[in-house]
Amino acid sequence: MREWIPVSTSPRGRLVLAAVKEFGARPFEEVTVTELASAAKVTTGALYHHFGSKLGLYAFVRHDIERRLLDRMEGAMAAAGTAPDPSAAVTSAMLVGLDFAVRENFPRILADPPPDAGDDPLAELLSHGTAAPAPLLGRVLAAAWRAALAAIAEGAPPEQARAALAVLSLRTPDHR
Repeated sequence: MREWIPVSTSPRGRLVLAAVKEFGARPFEEVTVTELASAAKVTTGALYHHFGSKLGLYAFVRHDIERRLLDRMEGAMAAAGTAPDPSAAVTSAMLVGLDFAVRENFPRILADPPPDAGDDPLAELLSHGTAAPAPLLGRVLAAAWRAALAAIAEGAPPEQARAALAVLSLRTPDHR
């Protein structure tokens, strides 16, 4: 499991730590470049120098957080992969991921899909974890997982979101 630890005394590291805190507390649109720079005790020019834009900083932080999330979810899938029910691995991964996001105060950051509109690593991971890999199923599961995080970010109790994810059934319907 990778852990990226920024050198917090560097301007870049302070910007990353400030971004994690600010984007963890409020939606992207509500956080300003000036607030990020002020929280990191740097100029706005430093933010543009290191990340190009607020979106560049957000994407960097989001990607790092998502990588840590996926590492944990992959581990949970591997550990549960020997269970008799193949859907248990995906359910386990979603619950481990939810617990990580809540514990680290990442629900708001991870509730949205990746900002670059390309591939969705979470959907791909969940798709490959199902008994018969299905790209659409991965997207549906990722959307449900993100909806649970969005509900938590809006004040829902994490236990309720966890219970909702735990009851998702991944069994394929019988088409006779």
